[in-house]
Amino acid sequence: MTRVLVVDDEPVLADTIRYNMRREGYEVQVANDGIEALKLAQATPPDLVILDLMLPGVDGLEVCRQIRRDSTVPILMLTAKDDEIDKIVGLEVGADDYMTKPFSMRELLARVHAMLRRSRMQQPATAVDAAQSVRSDDLEADPLQRRVVLRGAPLQLKPKEFDLLVYLMQRKGHVLTRDQLLDKVWGYTFGGDTRTVDVHIRWLREKIEEDPSKPRRLETVRGVGYRFVG
Repeated sequence: MTRVLVVDDEPVLADTIRYNMRREGYEVQVANDGIEALKLAQATPPDLVILDLMLPGVDGLEVCRQIRRDSTVPILMLTAKDDEIDKIVGLEVGADDYMTKPFSMRELLARVHAMLRRSRMQQPATAVDAAQSVRSDDLEADPLQRRVVLRGAPLQLKPKEFDLLVYLMQRKGHVLTRDQLLDKVWGYTFGGDTRTVDVHIRWLREKIEEDPSKPRRLETVRGVGYRFVG
């Protein structure tokens, strides 16, 4: 059974999430603070973490950072703040996505389903069904090995950075909207924040562009989205 760890210091919200997750067939553990969350994550590793940003003691950012040191488990961060910097920091320490409170339970469930679906798709593929490597000049990505090499040296990419880069490279020259990328890379058919895409594009540019301020591989198509041009 798929195990979900819910970390939130608001008892009513935590219980509501637990109730709805269990109705969907998930096994749910709840932690009300960061220390308890880290103990549970280590004792019984979850398949997905729903993590509040503002926690007593050890905050959500530190919990996320520590979990991410040893695990690639999908992490959905919850925040009561509508400040973009908080969301970006959450992504930078390892969260896969975020939601701002208040939110609908329908959207939360949709996000959880999408993140778990993408996580399962990232499991090692067989030689039969694996996609072929894609190359553009001195940049090569191997979906089977989940490995990217630039000028002969391996690049360390976060899971979503890798997925986004491969998806763009496989469609070289095609303009892809932010919504399309959220759908295909994150698995969100609705409700995703397109700034998530922008943040990951910025990170990729810092790693694969000679001058990230003047990108030659990942091109912005103003008012539309992005295109990989090589």
